[in-house]
Amino acid sequence: MKGILKKKSAFIFLSTLLFLSSFGGMAMGQTPDRSFESLTELKGSYDFSSDDDVTVMIQLDEPSVVEAKHKGKSQSKGKIESARDKVIADISAKLPDSQVDREYDYLFSGLALTLTEKEVLQLTEVDGVQAIYPSISYEANEFEPELISDEAFSPAMMDSAPFIGANEVWEDLGITGQGVTVAVIDTGVDYTHPDLAHAFGDYKGYDFVDNNDDPQEGPGQYHGTHVAGTIAANGRIQGVAPDASLLGYRVLGPNGGTTADVVAGIELAVQDGADVMNLSLGASINDADWATSIALDWAMAEGVVAVTSNGNSGPNNWTVGSPGTSREAISVGATQLPYNEYDATLFTSEGTEYPSTEVMGFSNDEDLLALNEGVYEFFNAGFGTVADFEGTDAEGNIALISRGAIPFVEMAENAAANGAVGVIVYNNADGPIPFVIPGMDVPTLKLTAADGQKMLEELENGNNEVSFEIDFAREVGETVADFSSRGPVYGTWMIKPDVSAPGVDIVSTFPDDSYASLQGTSMSAPHVAGAAALLLENNPDWNTDQVKAALMNTAESISDADGNVYPFNTQGAGSIRLVEALTTETLVTPGSYSFGVFEKENGRQVERQHFEIMNLSNERKRYEIDVDIYDGSDSIRVSTNNNLNVKAGKSQKVNMNVEVNASGLEAGYYEGMITLTHGNDEIEVPTILFVMDPDYPHLSYGGITSVSDEGIFDFYLNLNRDVDYVETYIFTAGLAPVAFVEEFGNLPQGEHDLTADASDFYDLLPPGEYAFVTFIGKGDVEEGYVVGYFEK
Repeated sequence: MKGILKKKSAFIFLSTLLFLSSFGGMAMGQTPDRSFESLTELKGSYDFSSDDDVTVMIQLDEPSVVEAKHKGKSQSKGKIESARDKVIADISAKLPDSQVDREYDYLFSGLALTLTEKEVLQLTEVDGVQAIYPSISYEANEFEPELISDEAFSPAMMDSAPFIGANEVWEDLGITGQGVTVAVIDTGVDYTHPDLAHAFGDYKGYDFVDNNDDPQEGPGQYHGTHVAGTIAANGRIQGVAPDASLLGYRVLGPNGGTTADVVAGIELAVQDGADVMNLSLGASINDADWATSIALDWAMAEGVVAVTSNGNSGPNNWTVGSPGTSREAISVGATQLPYNEYDATLFTSEGTEYPSTEVMGFSNDEDLLALNEGVYEFFNAGFGTVADFEGTDAEGNIALISRGAIPFVEMAENAAANGAVGVIVYNNADGPIPFVIPGMDVPTLKLTAADGQKMLEELENGNNEVSFEIDFAREVGETVADFSSRGPVYGTWMIKPDVSAPGVDIVSTFPDDSYASLQGTSMSAPHVAGAAALLLENNPDWNTDQVKAALMNTAESISDADGNVYPFNTQGAGSIRLVEALTTETLVTPGSYSFGVFEKENGRQVERQHFEIMNLSNERKRYEIDVDIYDGSDSIRVSTNNNLNVKAGKSQKVNMNVEVNASGLEAGYYEGMITLTHGNDEIEVPTILFVMDPDYPHLSYGGITSVSDEGIFDFYLNLNRDVDYVETYIFTAGLAPVAFVEEFGNLPQGEHDLTADASDFYDLLPPGEYAFVTFIGKGDVEEGYVVGYFEK
C-alpha cells in the first residue's frame, strides 16, 4: 500500500472488529438501533478509502467437513456448497466486480475473494459469513543457499540427521519411514533429483501457483527440493526418513505465496492421504486465529501431523509468526550443531589495537584460522547492502560494516559474493554486539561502536591494512540459532516453538541433481517431519497428539554458549532426539502448558488444568509428580497428585490447580516444570504463566523505503498490536535527538506504509548520517525503535 496519505489512520478500523451481520448504511461510529443475532469478525488492517485490490479469506458460518465431524455434527460437501453459493450470490449482487479465487470445504469452510479495499467492510453485511481474514503473503523461512560443487561434495556434510540419532534408528531399530507419506507444502519439489525420485509415485501432488498437476519446482526456485531432501533423500545423502514417500504441493512462487494457496495446499494434502505435512514457510503475524492456523488445527484433528517452521525473526520474544502460531501444529525452532569458539585480536597499521574484538561467526575453522596468515586491506562497506559493495575493491580484502540496516547473515553473504575474505561488523550503539552466529559465509568479527569509529578514522588517515591473531578457546554445544523466532503466541500465551532441531548449515538436495547448504527454521522443520514419519511407521495407530508428545517429552534441553539453559520461548521443550522418542515408555500430553494471564487487581486466581499420562509398557508404572514454578515464591501454588499408578498400556488423567496471587508478583512471565519420574526415567513438561500485560513489543519490524531531497520519508511499520500513537523523530547516528517530525494516531495491528514530512527543517540539517526513530505508545507503555539510518 505505497503512497498512503498521512491521514490514512482516519480510514482504518481496528485489526479485530465485530460487525453486525445485518450491518447496513450506518455512518462510522453510529450505534445501531436494532437487535442482531450474529457477529462477523474482521481481521487485518484495511484502508477503506482505497481502490487497490486485496484478497481476503471468508470463513462461513457453516462448519467444514472435518470440523463438523469432530464436533459430532452432520455435514456434507453439498450442504457447504449450497451455503457458499448463497454467500457468493449475495456478494456478487452487492459487489459485482469482486472475484472468487478459490473455494474450500474440507478443513476450512469458505472462499478466497478479490475485491477493492474500500469494499471489504461491506462483506460484514452478508449473512452466513463468520469471519474475514486477509490473504497475507507467506515466504520461505531460509537464507541464501551456498551451492556445493560436485568436487567439494561429501555425504558426510549431511551431519544433522546423524546428530539427532537418525542413523541409529535405521541401523539398530530398522525404522526408515517405510509406508508413511509426507506432503511438502512449499515451492514445489524437483522430483527428478536422483536422491528424491524413489519417493514419488505416479501422482506427485499439485501446483497451486500455475494451477496444474505438476508440482515441479519453478525456475530459479530451490527451497522445496532442499526441504524434501532433509525429509526423505535416499542417494548420495540420506534424509531423516529415507524410505518415506513424498507428495509435493507448490504454493510459493518466485515472490512467495498467499493464504489462499497455502490453505488450498493443506486441504488437498489431507484429502490425498498424507500422514505428515511440512510447511517451511511463514509470515510475521503473531496470531493463532488465522485461516492457515485453522486449517492446520483441523488437519491435526484429522490425524495428519502438521509441522511448521517457527520463523527467522529472532532473537527477541514474541517474534513467532503464522502458521508457527497454530495451537495444534508442531512449531520448530532452529539450532546450531556444536562448534568451536575462538578468541581474536586485530591490529591496523602501526599496531593500533581494538580491545572489543570478538569472533561472531564463520563457515569453517580453516577459513577463520587462515586470517592469521597475512596482512589484508580493509575497506568501508557501509551497512553491507548490495548497493554498498558497488564500486568497492572487495576481492581478497576485509569489509568493515556498520550494524543497523540488514541481518548479519546477509552482510556476510554480500561480502562473499563480492570476493571479500572476511567481515568486521561494528555496533551502531554503545556496548558490544551480543550475538554469535556460526555458519556465516565468511569469517566475521565484531567490534563496539567506539572501536568501529577508530577503524574508520584509521582508514581516513590512509592506514588501510589489518592483521589478525585468532586462537582456539572452547567447544560450544548445540545452541539455538540467533535468527530463530521466539514465542510465546499473543492471545493464547502458548509456548512456541514446541521443539527445536538443526537449522544452520544444513546440506540437502538442490535442483538439477546438485546439493546446497541452507539455514533457517525452514531447514529445522523437515527434520521434525522426518522424525514424525519414523514414529508413525513404528506406531501406525498413534494420533497426532501422541506423535507430538513423544517428540516433546524426549527432547533434550539445551543451553547457550555460557551454559545458561534457554527459556522455553526460545527452545520449546528442547532439541529432538529420535532414539529416545521411539523407545519411550511414557507419553504425557499435552507436551507443554500455558496458564494464561493473571491480573493483579483480581487478587488470588485459580486456573484448573489436567494432563494425561500414557503408560506404553507392559507393566504397571508408579510415577512421582513434581511441579516447580520458577521465581514464584509463595505467590504461586500448584496442587496435584504427588504420585500416580498407571496400568500397563493404559492412560490416566491428572488434575492440576494453579493458584496465583498476582498482587505479590512483578509483572512478567514465570516459567516452570512438571516433572514425572519413574525409577531413572524422567519426563519434563514446560509450563508458563503471565502476570499483568506481558512484555509484548509494539513493533515487529520496520524500515525506510525512501527519503526525498526535500525530506519526505516513506517508511513502513509492522505493528504487533493496536497502538495509540506513533511519533517520528530524526536522531544522530549516535542516537542523540535532533528534531520531531510527525505523529500518527490510533494505528491498528499489521503492516502500514506511512509518509512523514520533515521538509520544514530538513534543509537546515548538516550533511551526515542520521537515524529515523519512532516512539510507539499503547496505554502508559511507550517504546522507541530505530526504523533505519539515512545519509543527508
